[in-house]
Amino acid sequence: MASKSSLPEEDLTCPVCFDIFKDPVVLLCSHSFCKDCLQKFWREKKSKECPVCRRQSSLGDPPLNLSLRNVCESFLKEKSQRASRGSEVLCSLHGERLKLFCLEDKQPVCLVCQASRKHSRHQFLPIDEAALDYKEQLKAVLKPLQKKLDEFEEVKKTCDKTASHIKVQAHQSEKQIKEEFEKLHQFLKDEEEARIRALKEEEEQKSLIMKEKIEEMSKEMSTLSDTITAIKKQMVAEDIIFLQNFKAIESSTCTLQKPQEVSGALIDVAKHLGNLRFRVWEKMKDIVQFTPVLLDPNTAHPSFIISEDLTSLKVTYPRQRLPDNPERFHFSQCVLGSEGFNSGSHYWDVEVGDSPYWCVGVTTESNQWKGISFWERVWRVGYGSSFIGPEHLLEQNLHTLRVHLDLDEGQLSFSDALQNTHLHTFKHTFTEKVLPFFYSFSSPLCILPLKPLHNN
Repeated sequence: MASKSSLPEEDLTCPVCFDIFKDPVVLLCSHSFCKDCLQKFWREKKSKECPVCRRQSSLGDPPLNLSLRNVCESFLKEKSQRASRGSEVLCSLHGERLKLFCLEDKQPVCLVCQASRKHSRHQFLPIDEAALDYKEQLKAVLKPLQKKLDEFEEVKKTCDKTASHIKVQAHQSEKQIKEEFEKLHQFLKDEEEARIRALKEEEEQKSLIMKEKIEEMSKEMSTLSDTITAIKKQMVAEDIIFLQNFKAIESSTCTLQKPQEVSGALIDVAKHLGNLRFRVWEKMKDIVQFTPVLLDPNTAHPSFIISEDLTSLKVTYPRQRLPDNPERFHFSQCVLGSEGFNSGSHYWDVEVGDSPYWCVGVTTESNQWKGISFWERVWRVGYGSSFIGPEHLLEQNLHTLRVHLDLDEGQLSFSDALQNTHLHTFKHTFTEKVLPFFYSFSSPLCILPLKPLHNN
C-alpha cells in the first residue's frame, strides 16, 4: 500500500530541531518551523528573523501550516503502523500470520499450515483459546512448585537451627572437656588436646556438611524461584511468544524431589564426653567410675535436660528450643542410649526414685519413633505407664531397676537392684542392634555407675 504522503521524510523535518514538525508555522518567506522551535530561536537571537534565510519577519505570531501538520501526522501514524506490522510474528514457512495452534504438534501455525499434509487430520484451536488453556494448565503446575519451595524453606530453617545448635554443642562440649581435664594432673594434657582436636574436627566436618546442605537448599530454592518467575513472566507474554516457548516452559516444570532432612548432622556429644574419665583411667591405671549406658542428647525429647555427663535426665517446662532433627523424640518424653548392642550380655542400673510414671527397656535401631506405633517394638518394664506393645507393669514402685540384656540367649530381664529380686523376663531373638530406652513423664531418671570390673 502506497504512503499517503508523497514527501520524503527530510521535507517533513524542522530545520531547527531536525525532528518531524510539531505544530508547524509558516513565515512570509515560505519557510516552516515548529512553533516552539521558532519562538525559542527568536528569544535567543532577540530578533525575529527566519532561521534559514535570515529575512526579518513582521509577524509576531505566524499562522499554523495546517496542511503540513496533517501530512506530518499522517506520516507518523503510518510509520507507527509499519513498526507494529514489523514486530508481528509470522509463519517461517509461508510468511502468514500465526492464527491457529496445533494440538498434536503443540506449536502455532498459519492457515496454509493447517491445510498442508504435515498437519493432516490434526486438531487446532484459535491462538487465544489455546493460550488460555495452557495458561490454566501452568497454573496447576505452579501450585505444587510453590509447595515444594515452601518445603525447601522449612527444611532450610531447620538446617539453619541445626547449624547454630552445632556451635552451641561444640562450645558446651569443649567447656565440659576442659572441666574434666582440670580434675586431672598436668601429665594428662596430651589426652585433653587430643580430645579437643577430635571435637574440633567433627565440628568442622559437620558444620561443613550443614554449610553444603544449606548452600544446596539455597541453590535449589533459587532455581525453583527462577523457574516460577520465568513461568509467570511467560504467562503474561503475548500468546504467540508464550506458545512458541511452551515446550521449553513445560520441560522446566519437571517434578523436584522432596527436600531431604539431614540425619546424623549434630555433634556426637557422647563420643567426646561419654565415659571420658573411664577411658583416661585405662591409660592412667587408676580407679574411675564407669557408666555402661549413656544418654544420647540428640534423641532426647525437648522437655528433657540431659546432665553434662550424659547419665541422668530431668523434666523441665516449658520445653527447650532444640533442632527438629530426625533422631529426636517429639511425640513422647523419651530418650535413647547413645550406643547400641549387637551381641553379648549387658546390664545397667537405673535409679527411678519416687517417679510415679516411667518405663525403661530397649528398642531396635530401625524402630521409627515418629508415631504411636513405635511402642510396639519397645520391650520394657514400667510403673504407672500404659502403652501398646510388650510392656510389664509393676504393681509396686521401686527405687533402682536393673536391666540385663543377653543377646546371645535372647533374653531381656529386669530385677530390683536393691532387693535383688527378679521382676520380669522377655524372651526375644533380636536380629539387629538394640538400643537402651528410657521414658519419664515428670520425674528424673539416672543411670548408675558400675565398678570397672563389672564391665568385663
